[in-house]
Amino acid sequence: MGRRHLSIITLTALLLLFSFTSSEAGAVGVNYGRVANNLPSATKVVQLLKSHSISQIKLYDADPSVLRALSNSGIKVVVTLPNEQLYSASTRSSFALSWVQRNVAAYHPSTLIQAIAVGNEVFVDPRNLTSYLVPAMQNIHAALVQLHLDDTVKVSSPIALTALRSSYPPSAGAFRNDLIEPVLHPMLDLIRQSQSYLMVNAYPFFAYEANTDVISLDYALFRPNPGVVDAGTNLRYYSLFDAQIDAVFGALSALKYDDIKVVVSETGWPSKGETNETGAGIDNAAAYNGNLVRRVLSGLTGTPLRPNLDLEVYLFALFNENLKPGPTSERNYGLFYPDEGKVYDIQFSGNGGSGNSNGGLRWEEDRGRSKGSNGSSGKVSQRTTGETWCVANGMVGKKRLQEALDYACGQGSGGLQRYPARRGVLRPEHGRGACILRVQ
Repeated sequence: MGRRHLSIITLTALLLLFSFTSSEAGAVGVNYGRVANNLPSATKVVQLLKSHSISQIKLYDADPSVLRALSNSGIKVVVTLPNEQLYSASTRSSFALSWVQRNVAAYHPSTLIQAIAVGNEVFVDPRNLTSYLVPAMQNIHAALVQLHLDDTVKVSSPIALTALRSSYPPSAGAFRNDLIEPVLHPMLDLIRQSQSYLMVNAYPFFAYEANTDVISLDYALFRPNPGVVDAGTNLRYYSLFDAQIDAVFGALSALKYDDIKVVVSETGWPSKGETNETGAGIDNAAAYNGNLVRRVLSGLTGTPLRPNLDLEVYLFALFNENLKPGPTSERNYGLFYPDEGKVYDIQFSGNGGSGNSNGGLRWEEDRGRSKGSNGSSGKVSQRTTGETWCVANGMVGKKRLQEALDYACGQGSGGLQRYPARRGVLRPEHGRGACILRVQ
């Protein structure tokens, strides 16, 4: 085999190293809401999930027909104790035990229930249920302990970003004062004690829609942009999603809960909206969800504040739900129509038996163009003349980028030539730097 062939193989490996890194990728799941009268049966939905290698879902209840359909499917599930049952679960430990027996233990382990979401966005529920949340979580966790399920089934509760009194800049992230002592301290203590995680619902769409004069669409959609510097940390942010998640980490840090893991329990972008819902549309929904999926499963989940983070994300939602109240956008967050057709052209590919445990979703894209739409296939060029270049992805974080640089210009060089730095492009601390390599 000639030197050039060796160089191409080495460059292919480097591209994988730079794009996907050596760390484990994050995980992507999908929220399976059913506020509709035209959705396929649970059995068909499971077939749809498996056909697209979607291996994690989150439910908004614990519907028996859905849990039975998921049995022996290999799909991991988060079930929800609805807000309507918080009072009963908080005031009666017997109710909590019965609920866990009926909705979790009865299906475990053939149905892979991995967590219970106790309520959903309780702090913004107009029924003022906040005082019931922590007692309900404690009783549900105690029931899991009694049934010896607490090691495999975790307890959490999704919070909206409205739980923050400050989210900009991310380093100034802080929780609302009225929530800290009565709710957040005991909730986070339980999460820490039980080795669970905080669920957070994050929607860059809402922030963009309300602030189009100061937030660029590229910044909201993970597209190339100049970035925004947090003056408190001097970290540069290239996506609104990162800024929102780091605001949560900042708020946790302010309360001395730096060790708490965060799972993004909802995020998404509507494919249709009212005329005044700026940004809603198919192209933007495809860009947001597609770029996020590709980034998470490529291992590029770290944020500027947590560069080595392996993030778990649940997209909202599986289907367009025709009975959801509110503006048009509320009925148009789905990845699929009720007839199981895709709402927009995100290409999902699963690794099948290759050991991918990260949800199996991947978006193959070339600068925003779907694979096959006159764009690049994503493969390394095998031209017989000219030069092939490799550029590191700045989102991998300083540590991972340095590891890739060390490998690329050291034991993995394989006939590749390192060029002198220009304007500091080989310095990983710049965050958007590039390692420039040329095939010999």
